Amino acid sequence: ATSRPLYLILDDNFYYQSMRYEVYQLARKYSLSFCQLFLECPLEDCLQRNRLRSHPLPDQTIYLMARKIEMPDLKKNAWERNSLILKSFDCTSEDNEQIISLLATALENPVKQNEENTEQKEADRAICAASTVHRADQACRRIISQTMKDAKEKNVLPSEMKSLAEELNKLKVEFLEDLRQGNDLKNEICLQNQYSDPATSLISSFQDEADNVVNKYI
Repeated sequence: ATSRPLYLILDDNFYYQSMRYEVYQLARKYSLSFCQLFLECPLEDCLQRNRLRSHPLPDQTIYLMARKIEMPDLKKNAWERNSLILKSFDCTSEDNEQIISLLATALENPVKQNEENTEQKEADRAICAASTVHRADQACRRIISQTMKDAKEKNVLPSEMKSLAEELNKLKVEFLEDLRQGNDLKNEICLQNQYSDPATSLISSFQDEADNVVNKYI
């Protein structure tokens, strides 16, 4: 009804780049503008602010988010070029000017539907990577759960069950980090062959290592 620009503000963590890319795809589909404002905050400040909330989240949730969150990568991802990263603990009038400039630039440059295929491939790799890590994480969790159950049935001492759980979870973190670090090669495989599963070998290796760990307690 008016000539004023309409802004849709999506206020969320969007901790994986693939989550934000889904919004970008919508903008491209309808030739709309797209930009991102990322508030960077030190972990300790996040923990402190959370504890002051009327209904704070567990600290572990904040730690988990800090490990998972992926900042905009302006050099690697062309679709994230309209992004602004600000320090959330030190907002100034200059920051306000940068935000206004970001919005104005985005409005003047709506996303075109015929973006280069290379950009699409980059984003597809990000989505594939996030999906692969997520599936591997779920599989490793199931293995840990079953391993703990088996250990309990084999009369592992309660005092040792805690140490076993810590070892298994530490092992899971290390395996998933290895998978993330090798995502470039695995994503190429994932894109070329829809039936390949980059997480399969990791899950198999994790099962073997989990068996080795639990054998020390039995």
